[in-house]
Amino acid sequence: MFIYNTLNSIKMLIHRNFFIAVLLVFCLISIGQSTMAQDPWKALEARPSTLGLENGVLTFHTPALQLQLVKSSQTVAALNPDSDNKFDFTPGNRLKIRSSDGMYQLGDLDLRLRAEGESAWQKYSTAAKRAPVSALTINDDKVLAAADLSATLPAGIPLNVQRYWEIIDGHLVLLFKLKNTSDKNVEIGSIGIPMIFNNIMQGKSLEEAHAENVFYDPYIGKDAGYLQVTRLNGHGPALLVVPYGKTPFEAYNPLLDDPTPRSIDFEGFYEWMTHSKAYAENEWKKAEPWNTPTSFTLKPGETTEYGLQFLLTDSIKGIERKLIESKRPVAVGTPGYVLPIGTQGKLFLNYPEKIKSLQVEPEGALILNETPSINDKWKAYQIEGKIWGRARLTITYDDGLSQTINYKVIKAETDMLKDYGHFLTHQQWYENKLDPFHRDQSVITYDYETKKQVTQDSRAWIAGLSDEGGAGSWLGAMMKELIQPDKLEIDKLQRFVNHTLWGVIQHDAGKQKYGVKKSVFYYEPKEMPAGTYSDSINYKTWAAWSHESANDVGRSYNYPHVAAAWWVLYRLSRNHTGLVTEQNWQWYLDHAYQTTIAMVNQAPYYVQFGQMEGTVFYMILMDLKAEGWNDKAAIFEKAMKVRADHWNTLMYPFGSEMPWDSTGQEEVYLWSSYFGYTSKAEITIDAILGYMPTVPNWGYNGSARRYWDFLYGGKLSRIERQLHHYGSGINAIPVLAEYRKNPNDLYLLRVGYGGLMGSVSNITQDGFGPAAFHSFPSTLKIDGLSGDYGSNFFGYAINTATYITHDANFGWLAFGGNLAEKDNWINVKITNGAKSRVFIAPAGLWLTLDAGTFNTVSYNTQTGEVSVLLNAADKYTPKAYLRIKHTADTAISGKYVPDSKVITQRGAYVILLKNKVSKINLVHHK
Repeated sequence: MFIYNTLNSIKMLIHRNFFIAVLLVFCLISIGQSTMAQDPWKALEARPSTLGLENGVLTFHTPALQLQLVKSSQTVAALNPDSDNKFDFTPGNRLKIRSSDGMYQLGDLDLRLRAEGESAWQKYSTAAKRAPVSALTINDDKVLAAADLSATLPAGIPLNVQRYWEIIDGHLVLLFKLKNTSDKNVEIGSIGIPMIFNNIMQGKSLEEAHAENVFYDPYIGKDAGYLQVTRLNGHGPALLVVPYGKTPFEAYNPLLDDPTPRSIDFEGFYEWMTHSKAYAENEWKKAEPWNTPTSFTLKPGETTEYGLQFLLTDSIKGIERKLIESKRPVAVGTPGYVLPIGTQGKLFLNYPEKIKSLQVEPEGALILNETPSINDKWKAYQIEGKIWGRARLTITYDDGLSQTINYKVIKAETDMLKDYGHFLTHQQWYENKLDPFHRDQSVITYDYETKKQVTQDSRAWIAGLSDEGGAGSWLGAMMKELIQPDKLEIDKLQRFVNHTLWGVIQHDAGKQKYGVKKSVFYYEPKEMPAGTYSDSINYKTWAAWSHESANDVGRSYNYPHVAAAWWVLYRLSRNHTGLVTEQNWQWYLDHAYQTTIAMVNQAPYYVQFGQMEGTVFYMILMDLKAEGWNDKAAIFEKAMKVRADHWNTLMYPFGSEMPWDSTGQEEVYLWSSYFGYTSKAEITIDAILGYMPTVPNWGYNGSARRYWDFLYGGKLSRIERQLHHYGSGINAIPVLAEYRKNPNDLYLLRVGYGGLMGSVSNITQDGFGPAAFHSFPSTLKIDGLSGDYGSNFFGYAINTATYITHDANFGWLAFGGNLAEKDNWINVKITNGAKSRVFIAPAGLWLTLDAGTFNTVSYNTQTGEVSVLLNAADKYTPKAYLRIKHTADTAISGKYVPDSKVITQRGAYVILLKNKVSKINLVHHK
């Protein structure tokens, strides 16, 4: 049972509820609600119901799904798997409260049209003003229900719209037929089909949400596109929405006009857009779309059709298999869709039709060369990124089907790291001895749009060097040094850590008290000299913390950032020579230990939850043990086990200060695995796979779901699906750890590596790390603030590695390296940023370096022998420290050891580096 101080817990519970309340206020502001005091859900109850629920529903059974339609509107009332009719993919349990005008249902249609000779687009929606539709009499066994939608569309629309629910080839199909009833050509500038599924978690416990709710993610791939609807618990069945006929997935549009209250427990609904030219000419005209916007012109009397098909698959991992069975195009990119320059990737395509053409935009951004495939059902290509930035690949097949894949080309990872470190310690380096908040000598938040440091913000933490939104920049700077040390940068960061961090953010001078403040910036105009605070900033908000509130040390989530800083300097001091000079390694390791123990003591309420960056605590424990600090290690481990014991009592141990979160899973998985709570580790991985997809689009691939942190760490503040927010980097840690235990599960590697590379995908050419990428089609660009990006980079720094694996369909693959086959040897040139970790899947072998870097790793497929080339020594790294770990049971059992005598120190093999590459052979002993 988790034990905590009762009085402090009550205090923190009150704080937590207040925090959630103000979150809701922020959300209401972001969606333009006119009043804050009114409960938005209560307001919905006062709206008149116009959907016609009083007339009942129609129920139909299909081979895979049970469909219920509202009789009056013929929109969906419920959509259940036939195997589990208690589970509803749609928010059917809220149908009554969501039955007024303007509330979208599955089966609705949005249009923008203009007649020939007109310049303005006219908007039409079946959801805007409800009226009973006219049922059609159809003598066709495949048609379940059909209706003319004229009554629920505005008068004067130049089209007749009919909707059909059908069973075609055993699958449910939603079909719209549009006929031009005017005497002029009518251009369809946009057509949107609302995708209304049950992602509303308002008022639900974690147990209820994981049992009842779904998330959904798009592959915006034109004719090959699809929407995957997955349950929060990560279990099947999963629902796939795919095109029927010519209904390309051109854009994915948030339905911001739906009055269902968007908040931290509801991300909002979206619509599948087949044409988007009307939006591109107006709301989206400043954005670079995923696909080229199109329209379609109907001549007088002509009819066109648009449709979607609903497929059910038994599991999330079975999505691609189901698509292939349904003769849908499938693309698999390795190592994903973020391509560092100089790293060779592969692309595999599966579709019955031959490929007619490949087009790259911008021209030359990607280079593709067809390569032999070991499975004739898959076409294989080697692909390389050549021009930094977004790139789109269009594949056209012989049958006319057009598939797009959006890539992001980034700098070579080592160059990207240099740029990032330089930007943080130059553009973001803050020096001001007269700063009233004592932030002198620190890495501070940065506004990339104005090219200025952020010394004031209405959200105190943004300028306050703590919390995720304020600590993010200096945390990123510290973690960069772990994997690419730079002496000049480290000298600056020592000044920050030993003076600004210790004494301002963490330590109360003279009191010898460990505790991490929420912010060093605060709003107390009566305390501060006139002119301290800008008149242009609105400080009349809850987020403008007072001095007392800013000094609060009860938020556990602030402690991992600080612990990570101490731990990094310990590692640099311990494993290198001359990089760290202000304190010895013992001092830094002790501070990492003390900070962690302080978290348990000072923040007892929040510490019951998994922490983002909680992996650092495991790293600290391992180093305490390696150093023989057994007493402290025992205290530390006991404190962590109390937390894990508590999680083991919960069905879904992913609580946090939010109703639902995607950050605690990282640490919950780690300690559950460590202490042998295997079932909880498995539940955690399943849940992560429920919100972390792999799809052929760099923005969504491996992007763990986050949708409210632009409010707290961003410049453009709104509820919005964030692409590669820090959820990507930290959730990649448990997914890749699970892969190393299950090296035959390529799906885990693809998801985890997608998150890993997603964590650095948004770094700009000059090295700025933004909070995340905006997914709304009106924006589609990075956020302007650095915000909480450091937590994302933590995931990259702690987790970046090269993976060497073999797949029955794709052959030998390297993630984070360039692979070449020669005789029986698989040779991989290491290209990942750290060059300090390599996993060889067939051997279940995990090679890591505490110091030194890998140049090339080779694996003999016949003997199992491993050959390692280490890069030359430098001034600060005369020795390499190699650790060899076996993480999984594989066909190759036994142990790997160096073939020559090498001393060990703290569990690592010590290798004297040369002025050129050093070769180490690892011999396999059965």
